Amino acid sequence: MKLALVLPGGVDRGGEERVIPAFLALIGQLSQRHEVHVFVLRQEPQPATWTLRGATIHNIGDGRQRSRAVAAIAAEHRRAPFDAVQAIFSGTCSLVAITAAKLLRRPGLVHIAGGELIALPAIGYGGRQRWISRVREAVTLRAAAAVTAASAPILDALQALGVAAQRLPLGVDIAAWPPLPPRRREPGTARLLHVASLNRVKDQPTLLRALAALAAQGVPFRMDIVGVDTLDGEMQRLARELRLDGQVHFLGFRTQRELRPLMEAADLLVMSSLHEAGPLVLLEAAVVGVPTVGTAVGHLVEWSPMAALAVPVGDHLALAAAMRQVLEDEELRLRLAREAQRRALDEDAVYTGERFEALYRSLT
Repeated sequence: MKLALVLPGGVDRGGEERVIPAFLALIGQLSQRHEVHVFVLRQEPQPATWTLRGATIHNIGDGRQRSRAVAAIAAEHRRAPFDAVQAIFSGTCSLVAITAAKLLRRPGLVHIAGGELIALPAIGYGGRQRWISRVREAVTLRAAAAVTAASAPILDALQALGVAAQRLPLGVDIAAWPPLPPRRREPGTARLLHVASLNRVKDQPTLLRALAALAAQGVPFRMDIVGVDTLDGEMQRLARELRLDGQVHFLGFRTQRELRPLMEAADLLVMSSLHEAGPLVLLEAAVVGVPTVGTAVGHLVEWSPMAALAVPVGDHLALAAAMRQVLEDEELRLRLAREAQRRALDEDAVYTGERFEALYRSLT
């Protein structure tokens, strides 16, 4: 098959920085058996083409992105016809993909991968904040030949909108991120890890307040926070106010290669997000034998209490209590880690690629 994927970004030509590992894994899996063309809206400001993971990347660049992206898909279709057009993320990506698919009379598919279906006005986040966005989503999702999403909470949101969808998680590339068995943690200071950009959706204030509560209870820990700072040092200042300077370490962005030893050394991954479709980092932690405690979003809702522990969104005391529970009960921590790893390996990148491929074949 010849496939068109429409992405917002995450496919930098270097393959290390400014990438989304789940995207690279899916592209790599599909490219093994099919001709894949990725139309990325703005990886770089100027139009360009390169190859990555066996696929041809068409960077649209700045200015009239939607019309130019549709035109680029149509132009490649004239060279040799596409069999299907897939958007990863809704919003602009789905509008481009579904418009192109209708023009080319090919099936158009949409995978919900972010906050397209929610509105969090307090932080200015979500694809349903404006009426025009809500109308656009209603039109494009109903026009799609198939809609998929990574986790049950997103399927529930789609069902509430009257959109039928299939669960299809974006799995971990085991070849690039090999498994490690869960292992007992060393006594003494617990190694905690948080991997997420510093932004409002990830809700690091709840994380830091939970850590302050944990410290006040006398639990020894070190927390490494990995991610790009989009808040201009606000979280670092809050950490100092909470007297966490010696226990919380902001490490900034790390490539997958740099993240790996930090993940292997961790005893527990901690997430505090207001919303997640996944997250992939929970799956990556599970693959290397590290369990997760976090807020009740995405996969955490699906996995708790057998493969993770989930607490109410924004509840820092509940998050602190869950962390302490896992850190003080090693058998519980190992049970969570083993079940989490089983689930992550059952739905790895190979599984994801095969599911998408089967879906395309059923429609073509």
